[in-house]
Amino acid sequence: MRLEEAKRDQYRRLAREEGYKSRAAYKLLESVRKYGLVKKGDVVLDFGAAPGGWLQVAAEAAGPSGLVVGVDLEPVDLDEANVVTIQSDVRSPDLPLRLDKALPRKADVVLSDLSPQVMGTWDLDHFRQIEITMAAAGLMRGFLREGGDAMFKVFDGERFGEMRSTLVAQFEKVHVTKPKASRKGSAELYLVCLGYRPASRTAATTSG
Repeated sequence: MRLEEAKRDQYRRLAREEGYKSRAAYKLLESVRKYGLVKKGDVVLDFGAAPGGWLQVAAEAAGPSGLVVGVDLEPVDLDEANVVTIQSDVRSPDLPLRLDKALPRKADVVLSDLSPQVMGTWDLDHFRQIEITMAAAGLMRGFLREGGDAMFKVFDGERFGEMRSTLVAQFEKVHVTKPKASRKGSAELYLVCLGYRPASRTAATTSG
């Protein structure tokens, strides 16, 4: 077995042993531990939530006093007292109204692990992934509190710089990271964004 295959199996096995819906849970868990991304009592909004691994991590980190609202085209089968799910496209015109009803206040954290149905044509898949991620980022103005944090999955490629610049303009710091649970050959990167400042377009810095 090649080293890369062994690593994938390691996270799949850990997910089964620790009760997570997917090995993707460890991608978020790494950022929660490194950046303190989700804290006790936080309200969290999670786009691309199925099958529920990120919801589980966020729910554990937010604790009973917190709330996690997940959005996905697919239904999510998850029995957590502090998790609410909405079955919707992130671009649906009625999603903002449904979020208004589900969220008790603006979120402390926005998460996005969105991915389109991969077609196998890289340029098209990359473009479509950036488009839906941009849509999620566009919802921050209405649903992320000032000073809040975020984490976005982005397919690397021609439009990566556009996506990063969009976030740099809105956060104090933006870190580019590739979690250990990501496949080595995968084009996915994650942008961890700290300190939401929707009115400031000049103070942000990047690292990674």
